[in-house]
Amino acid sequence: MDIYSTAIAISVILYLLVGNYAGRRVKGLDDYFVAGRQAPTVLIVGTLTASFLSTNTFLAETGMAYTFWAGPWILFPPLMVMGYIYGALFFGRYLRRSRAITVADFLGQRFDRRVQIVAGLTIVLGLGGYLLAVTQGAAVILSDLTPLSYTWALIISWASYTAFTIYSGSRGVVLTDTMMFFLFATVTLFGLIYIVDHHGGWASAFEGLVTLEEKPDLMAWHGMTGPDMQWETPFDMAIWQIVIALAWGLVVAISPWQSSRYLIAKNEQVVIRSACIAAVTIVSIQVGLYATAATVNLTKPDIEPMESTMIWAATNILPSWLGALMLAGLMAAALSSATTFLSLVGFSLSHDILPRRHGLSTDERMLRFSRLMMLLVGVVVLVIALVTPLSIWLITNVVGPSFASSWGPVAFMSVWSDRITSKAAFWGMIVGFVLNVVPRLMEIAGWISLPVYLHPIVIGSVSGLAVILFLSRRGTVTDGERKFRLGLHVVPEGEKSTKSTHRTTWAAWLLAAFGISVAIFFSTSYVEPYQTLTDSLDDGGIDWFTGEGIEAIAWAVVCTSFAFLAHFTVKRSYAKRSDAEAGEIDSRSPGG
Repeated sequence: MDIYSTAIAISVILYLLVGNYAGRRVKGLDDYFVAGRQAPTVLIVGTLTASFLSTNTFLAETGMAYTFWAGPWILFPPLMVMGYIYGALFFGRYLRRSRAITVADFLGQRFDRRVQIVAGLTIVLGLGGYLLAVTQGAAVILSDLTPLSYTWALIISWASYTAFTIYSGSRGVVLTDTMMFFLFATVTLFGLIYIVDHHGGWASAFEGLVTLEEKPDLMAWHGMTGPDMQWETPFDMAIWQIVIALAWGLVVAISPWQSSRYLIAKNEQVVIRSACIAAVTIVSIQVGLYATAATVNLTKPDIEPMESTMIWAATNILPSWLGALMLAGLMAAALSSATTFLSLVGFSLSHDILPRRHGLSTDERMLRFSRLMMLLVGVVVLVIALVTPLSIWLITNVVGPSFASSWGPVAFMSVWSDRITSKAAFWGMIVGFVLNVVPRLMEIAGWISLPVYLHPIVIGSVSGLAVILFLSRRGTVTDGERKFRLGLHVVPEGEKSTKSTHRTTWAAWLLAAFGISVAIFFSTSYVEPYQTLTDSLDDGGIDWFTGEGIEAIAWAVVCTSFAFLAHFTVKRSYAKRSDAEAGEIDSRSPGG
């Protein structure tokens, strides 16, 4: 084996060893489903980041930035990751407070069994599709780097993540996710530094990209637009970015593969703290990857297919040792998401969808049944992956945003509305899912053509919300539903701590400092040189009313606004007693 395949093999063996170690520590359902609810901040940040950044980010999105749209991918303000902030504040901490086993289980407790079942079905369909995409992405990486055929690479990739996920459950997933997070975060940083330095530093590389003859407007805030492009006008690109950012913001706020991570947190302060830090880590890795992929144009502007951009850079630009680590990081991104998706689909099938059986009354029998269901799910996904064509970007952008329309209204209203009924929640989820996915598939098939402002996400979300409001007005909330919701708003005394609150607000202001720092960097190292090179710089300095100027400043505005929201909410909810009166919750849980 060469150094690249060796690095991947070693990393996979480490994940298997850690998964085996975690599996031996699983003693019951709480360990298997929610890791004993004892995960500290670092593990929650690790699993949030690793489960979100998959092969779609490392292969498909970097390919998009490399081809024609580096500017919009790098510059666009971090609206999407703000979903972590409002998701944790207005849904995630209440989900943690419920002590549910799964997110669908929470909805079942809040409403009724049929809502839990339909939520579980959307998990199986949505995350099953996502699992298919990341499995295929892992196979692409492995087949490109080894003599293995795509089929054998697919089988080996599948076996790699299935083995330890089935055995160790959430406990193993969160540990391996965090290992993978540290790996690809580190290699993203060093990969960017090396490739930019290889092309003379940022100033020189940026000038080369702005003046690249093969791809004019590559670094413009809207990228390359026109009749032959995916977006005809800069306005179309801007509207698409806003819609997608808001939709994915809802996804990271309430989707089962993100919000379920909060169920394993030590306490509610860890939930909020982790959300603030994850917002910073995710957007940092994304921008670093997009900038790296764009800079590859200065060496080779015609890589095909575009999804192989980072693989090509790792094997042709980076030194062998760093390239090997980069590819191990790419593989880690695929495996980390796959482990999360497989575990959640298996959990939903065994706990949320299938009828309750008296023979599964003990933890041991339920564990065995859950592992069997997870294996069944994995085999089905493998078979589908073997017979369907590769389409990472397509699958991800059909199934991922479906949770925005199907889960978004129901999730937030389950906590904040005293009028939503179980019938409204049931049909709202179904309508939101169907009227998002079906129009999107029809659009892909060429049967319909929708304007950019009428994206299927908008159709599904508005339709689902309309159904919820209509049916809620004609239904009645039960006493049990009302009592459960009111109970969610009672802050446990053990969560109130001035010292922990201080630590959490520091995490919030880290987000603000990050946004301000990025805004300053983009203003001085992107906007000003871009306007100078394109002869659009005003005599009085930077023109802030251009797309690139507005987006640069928006980083500071967006991050600071949400940091203030987090600070205010945390102070109001938790800093009500001194540590001497309430007790320091982290003193009982070191490392939180």
